[in-house]
Amino acid sequence: MGLSRFSRITEVFRGTIANEAARQELFREALLLALSRATSSDINIAPAEVDAVIRIMKEATGEEVSEADVRVAAASELYETASLSDYLSVVGRKLAPRERSTIVRSLAKVLKSDERISPKEIEFFNWVVSALRATPAEISGLFE
Repeated sequence: MGLSRFSRITEVFRGTIANEAARQELFREALLLALSRATSSDINIAPAEVDAVIRIMKEATGEEVSEADVRVAAASELYETASLSDYLSVVGRKLAPRERSTIVRSLAKVLKSDERISPKEIEFFNWVVSALRATPAEISGLFE
């Protein structure tokens, strides 16, 4: 699938997401990107956070990712060409409410996984929710 390269996310910026399979892969990439970046949002990458990303990716997408995949995504070169906020803002418009909800709720699980939440992590969470334009209902897990 090439999750660590984020090929689908870059396609969104070129306007080339053409089918449902590509859109689903976009969701998987956006999920990995947001969750992985969360592990380093407070500078302290806790092993519990990395483990949570690996577990959530398997549960939410059926995809197995490694610790290396998570660490690569957390420090991806993607950030050099556009901010995470820019990417999530564009990607969020392509995602279904259920997918935005999954990203936001999974992000909360990752941030809680090391049993302490820093102000930087709260700031990161709010930033991702805003970038995705997630509604209060989506944040709560309410959707049709």
